[in-house]
Amino acid sequence: MPKTKNKKSKYIFLFLRIAVVTAGIICFIVWVSRGDRWSTLISIFRQMNLGIFAIILSIFVFGQVIVGFRWWLLLRTQSIFIGLAAAVKLNFLGWFYNNFMPGSVGGDLVRAWYVTKHTEKRFEAALSVFVDRIIGLFSTLIIASFFYTLFLRNQAQAVTFTGRSGPLKLLTKYKWVILWAIVVLVAIFCALLLHRRGRILLQKACFHIRINSLRAFQKLKNALIAYSGSPLTIFAVFVLTVSLQILIITSFWFLGKNLGITVSIKYYYVFFTLTWILGALPVSVGGAVVVEGTLAYLFIHYAGVEKEAAFALVMCQRIIWMLASLPGAVIHLLGAHLPKDFFVDYDKPVV
Repeated sequence: MPKTKNKKSKYIFLFLRIAVVTAGIICFIVWVSRGDRWSTLISIFRQMNLGIFAIILSIFVFGQVIVGFRWWLLLRTQSIFIGLAAAVKLNFLGWFYNNFMPGSVGGDLVRAWYVTKHTEKRFEAALSVFVDRIIGLFSTLIIASFFYTLFLRNQAQAVTFTGRSGPLKLLTKYKWVILWAIVVLVAIFCALLLHRRGRILLQKACFHIRINSLRAFQKLKNALIAYSGSPLTIFAVFVLTVSLQILIITSFWFLGKNLGITVSIKYYYVFFTLTWILGALPVSVGGAVVVEGTLAYLFIHYAGVEKEAAFALVMCQRIIWMLASLPGAVIHLLGAHLPKDFFVDYDKPVV
């Protein structure tokens, strides 16, 4: 019975993630069909230099190779020896699952599952995937914080309070919508409290939140213990990650200029990194719609970019992500990620 409930909850979660993407696509289609937005969007794409687009795509594919190399270094720190090619293949496979597979099996889980099947050090192998993700998110947050503090902090008050679409103006404009939303949420919460089954659901929700929080804390604690003896490797991996992310964001700045977006690169360093962090939340398939909608909103309302140009930029990012995922699809179809590619635990081949 518990397995059936768990399976049912996974299907519900999957349905909600797909629903978010579907709703976002429908909203975009409705928006772009109004006025001459579609023709404007087409003209923006026509002026794009395909050579620049191809170079940026190549940089991003190269970046995925570097991410595989980063994970390979973390594995070797724990004396887990797999071939560099196998690590890169698994990273591309995980990237493909993240962007194309709507199921609950994410790219990190795919990498962890395959590598733990072929080593006795299963805990360390799974932990390496967690540490790899944490380093990626932490470096992204560092870039966003650094460039915000250095370039945009002095503009924060003007942007926040006097901007044409600052939070205070939005609160004033949609105060009744927000008020009614709060009333509905409070009413639902009270109804759950009054009903016995509702109280049970709330208790289960609180229990799951507490358990998952404790698990995340325990993983972080284990990671600190496991990698405390390799500070130089962790530092090198962190520097490599920051450099790679700056390179990728800079390449998108060149693409933006090619699309007619003339805003400073400082906005790219802050906005792209913030939306990448947001995209890590499992609210849609591969962060689709959530990343694009948030990034377009930031460029439109806080950098003054035209709506059509902003949407062209975020669509280019998604297209590049999907094209860069195709090597993972090839690896999956050819079975190039299967055990014959692994050499783990002191260079003993897995048969």
